[in-house]
Amino acid sequence: MQDQPSDESKLFEETITSSHVFDGTLLQVYVDEVKLPDGSTSTRDWIKHPGASAVVPVFEDGTIMLLKQFRYPAQKLFIEVPAGKIDPGETPLTTARRELEEESGLSCKNLEKVGSLYPAIGYADEEIFVYVGWGLQETGKQTDHDEFLINYRIPFSKALQMIEDGEIKDGKTISAITQTYLWWKRNEPFPINFKC
Repeated sequence: MQDQPSDESKLFEETITSSHVFDGTLLQVYVDEVKLPDGSTSTRDWIKHPGASAVVPVFEDGTIMLLKQFRYPAQKLFIEVPAGKIDPGETPLTTARRELEEESGLSCKNLEKVGSLYPAIGYADEEIFVYVGWGLQETGKQTDHDEFLINYRIPFSKALQMIEDGEIKDGKTISAITQTYLWWKRNEPFPINFKC
């Protein structure tokens, strides 16, 4: 067993050079040369991402609104929370409100941050900010021209069971539902039966 470093600062890597190798619509790709903690050098391929917000919309009957969406890289249909990237000049809160309305056709009176997550720490700097919304009203979807979604409203308890059973596989959705569940248990704006 390796000894644990006594000083966490000894784990940090120092950028020597950084090359911007791809300029995409959403992603920027870099290849950096770095100095490692032991003084040797290595390369790091990584993606710069603007960040995103995700929302778990909770209805007063204890159901939540999820979405079904085909994801091209995985070639699969996924069950997800409403979410999207932060546009220039937006705060994570503004993005959460906008994405909730655009993707699910819902607005909310109450929107509280419950946490955040880094979904791909091995190769991207993306941080997703997680919100819970309640006091919901239907407003009508306003999805992007290349975005196709189906609303999927289920009991919160069923969503938790689907995570346990491996039916929900999207990392941000697993984290968002879990963070929201923990926040709700502490704050409980209104009672929800979390038992199946």
